[in-house]
Amino acid sequence: MPPYLGGGDFLNGANFAVGGATALDYSFFRERGVEPTWTPHSLNEQMQWFKKLLPSIASTESERSDLMSKSLFLLGEVGGNDYNHLIIRGKSLDELHELVPNVIGAISAAITELINLGAKKFVVPGNFPIGCVPLYLAIFPSEKEGYYNKETKCIQWLNEFTEYHNQLLQEALDKIRNLHPDVSVIYADYYGATLNIYRAPLQFGFTVPLNSCCGSDAPHNCSLSVMCGNPGSSVCPDPSKYISWDGLHFTEATYKIIIQGVLGSYAVPPLSETCRDGEFKISQLHHCTDDNPTNSVTYDAMSSFI
Repeated sequence: MPPYLGGGDFLNGANFAVGGATALDYSFFRERGVEPTWTPHSLNEQMQWFKKLLPSIASTESERSDLMSKSLFLLGEVGGNDYNHLIIRGKSLDELHELVPNVIGAISAAITELINLGAKKFVVPGNFPIGCVPLYLAIFPSEKEGYYNKETKCIQWLNEFTEYHNQLLQEALDKIRNLHPDVSVIYADYYGATLNIYRAPLQFGFTVPLNSCCGSDAPHNCSLSVMCGNPGSSVCPDPSKYISWDGLHFTEATYKIIIQGVLGSYAVPPLSETCRDGEFKISQLHHCTDDNPTNSVTYDAMSSFI
């Protein structure tokens, strides 16, 4: 999908993702003593962009209603940046937990607003297992017993935090389904699909699971002082052997496996039950839309995967 901020023709869909964007507005963080230094674009602003765009691609109320009902909305993953910005600033686990209901509230509000505009089909992903992120493995090392998961070697408390976010998100989606039984809301289990890779990386062709391909010569090829693309960074010869691209985002090879998982069993309810034709390949996600197979709208707090 073409990026909204890039301009152009959006008749076949639009991507409102902005790298570093958050679910919550700047004001939320300032009220809690965190001065934002990241991109000012939040989920609320992405929603405003969509509402501004809608009349230009569907001029009448009837056309807008028809377009909304036939389009597929991929809303997420959202919230990861809200947590990332605080984790890197050394905020406590209690402070992170206090943030989650607010993030979930922002996601629920966006979905509800889109439903009120006529949307009928959603895919809403959960967050990834951030305890496996090479940057966090590099900046939060520990020799404490039980700190790392024995099977994946990922940081246990960070993944448990992600599970908490995903649990609250699924509960919120259940409430939306009950309030709007005529709307299809699919939860995409990015967490489960990704953790499945970390449990057996060699089965998926990954020989370097916990290092980034692009980065520094620090542990896990990651350092806040030498990030991918900055002077002093380097790139591995074969990104397809790495799960992580730059210590925060995955490689293309990883994303392909994740989305194949979502199109398979890592979705609630399964896409095969919600969409037509039963079996899906990556190119067949358009079967979740009616008549016009190319309409889709993406909201994403991170620009790496869509």
